[in-house]
Amino acid sequence: MDFLRPASWEEALAAKAEHPTAVPIAGGTDVMVEINFDHRRPEYLLDLNRVELLNEWEVGEENVRLGASVPYTRIMEHLRAELPGLALASHTVASPQIRNRGGVGGNLGTASPAGDAHPALLAAGAEVEVESVRGSRFIPIDEFYTGVKRNALAPDELIKTVHIKKADGPQQYSKVGTRNAMVIAVCAFGLALHPETRTVRTGIGSAAPTPVRAKEAEDFLNAALEEGGFWESGKIITPSIAKQFAELASGACNPIDDVRGTAKYRRHAVGIMARRTLGWTWEQYRGTGRTLEGAA
Repeated sequence: MDFLRPASWEEALAAKAEHPTAVPIAGGTDVMVEINFDHRRPEYLLDLNRVELLNEWEVGEENVRLGASVPYTRIMEHLRAELPGLALASHTVASPQIRNRGGVGGNLGTASPAGDAHPALLAAGAEVEVESVRGSRFIPIDEFYTGVKRNALAPDELIKTVHIKKADGPQQYSKVGTRNAMVIAVCAFGLALHPETRTVRTGIGSAAPTPVRAKEAEDFLNAALEEGGFWESGKIITPSIAKQFAELASGACNPIDDVRGTAKYRRHAVGIMARRTLGWTWEQYRGTGRTLEGAA
């Protein structure tokens, strides 16, 4: 196994172009597990730790530009207000040591359906900026996941930045695991309210071959909130609406039985998490989370 260690982003792109099969490594929290268990033996490892560009983030007027290697710890410490859903998801990632090393780019690159960041990124409507020596392009998060542990990257492309709109409403994240720490999700659910567009987005992890949104549940809830005047009044969402939303979210799952849980349990748990996160986010919206327009 050859170890490539570029000192700049340009050198990294050149190395990836020359060796398209090279596996990028930054935090190494996913890749090294596979290598240590001999599940993967790449010909080249492409170490990105010296590429400072990937460790930078910027809060703009409307969006956050998050470098692929920004550790979860920094997201928790510095971007809680702008990216509350992703910050909550970051809290659930393994141990402090892994949160200090791992970043969103690794989750995206591995594209495991159990990656903790995926539900929050889907709910927030993120875009992934990827680049090669041929140029750069933006991939909407809904189009990024193409199969089990497969993504939309071309062989010569690297993940550069994740662009996420700053939260304009409450966001929540919930995860079920076999214990409270150092655990891979049995299933996970993210929800974000977007009062500016009067829409709700969701994200489901570890309950389908890829991370997915519960689109039918979103469409139902968007219509119910609009027709019932909930955005303007801020009144409590009725139990019947919450129940239907939960059932539709559960129906969006396509899980399997494995050592962490059964398909039946995953569907049930996603429904419970959907109902609870809806309750939490709506209570926030009715209080400090409501926009001035919505409160008028």
